[in-house]
Amino acid sequence: MTKVTRVLAFGSALSILFSIAVCQILLAFALVSLLLSGQKMRLPRIWIPMAVFMAATLVSLAFSPDAYEGLPQIRKFFVFTMLLVVFSTLRDLLALRRLFLCWAAAGALVSVRGLVQFATKMEQARAAGQSFYEYYVAERITGFMSHWMTFGGQQMFVLLMLVSFLFFAPKRSGQVRWFWVLCAVILSVALLLGFTRSIWLATGGSGLYLVWCWRPKVVFAAPVIAALVILAAPGSVKTRFVSIFRARKEVDSNQHRIVTWRTGLRMIQAHPLLGLGPEQVKAQFLNYVPADVPRPLPTGWYGHLHNIYLHYAAERGIPAALAVVWMLVWMVWDFARKLKRLPPGPSDARFLLCGGIAVVIATMVAGFFELNLGDSEVLTMFLTVAGAGYAAVES
Repeated sequence: MTKVTRVLAFGSALSILFSIAVCQILLAFALVSLLLSGQKMRLPRIWIPMAVFMAATLVSLAFSPDAYEGLPQIRKFFVFTMLLVVFSTLRDLLALRRLFLCWAAAGALVSVRGLVQFATKMEQARAAGQSFYEYYVAERITGFMSHWMTFGGQQMFVLLMLVSFLFFAPKRSGQVRWFWVLCAVILSVALLLGFTRSIWLATGGSGLYLVWCWRPKVVFAAPVIAALVILAAPGSVKTRFVSIFRARKEVDSNQHRIVTWRTGLRMIQAHPLLGLGPEQVKAQFLNYVPADVPRPLPTGWYGHLHNIYLHYAAERGIPAALAVVWMLVWMVWDFARKLKRLPPGPSDARFLLCGGIAVVIATMVAGFFELNLGDSEVLTMFLTVAGAGYAAVES
């Protein structure tokens, strides 16, 4: 039964790159198998801030003006069992190494699908007689996912764990390293052509951390490398990069995000402790838009606040948002403290811990621009990395 549980947990963690439905079915079977096996169920200590977050969500729901509307957020608690399943069953570092290498191979395959989608969209824009940039920003590559933000977040996690493996894992006989380097290149190209600027920033920031841990002096060459990549990139990629600082109205989402952030701050001021209630940000958004914001609102999605810190504070109260920050900071603290105690040289523990810290950094950076942990697919992968990191802490 224990072996069955491991296989189900492994399959659930891997299948998230292709299908949320398959992932959750396997997760449910793995959870049942774990309960029936009599195996000890374990959670790392970040269960404490997670429990605080869940409790704050339940209290917020109880005082919500429309509790029924918020029930999907309660059902999403099921996703958090991924941490329990991974940490209880996939404790062998070699098994975790294999899981993340399977992530890398599967992620590269998904990226190839994304590159094919990119070429198709170029043809569609040409056939429609539209500017490729304006056509593509609203219809980007998604791989097997339903949205480009989900696709970008998943590929970012896969790439960071793969780079950490290449930098810090011990070499084993029979492993073809060039294949993993090729996977990293394919993932990088897909991320670049995904046009998701928050993913670019988050990958760049967390990637610098990995490079610093590997070869600190190489970090100083990062600006030159970034400039060369931008110069060599297609014109549409350069335009997208420039839009970080100088956006095109009704095409890029800069102004729309400013509106959501300002509106979120007003929500927090009005409901600091309990928030508006789960799923109420979307329902009540127009009631809190500042009066000086011109109408119609800039083009964009107003179903959430495009910032995990503001969104959870506005939706579930400041305590809920602080619990999320507590969890993220605690993970970095635990992983970094274990890293200091490791003997020098490559090891699977070092690769898992450095990769785990990079994923947390990326999550925190991207979280300033998107509700990434509110996405079940991204959250599932984040919890898988968290469980693997804590397995390395206890190794």
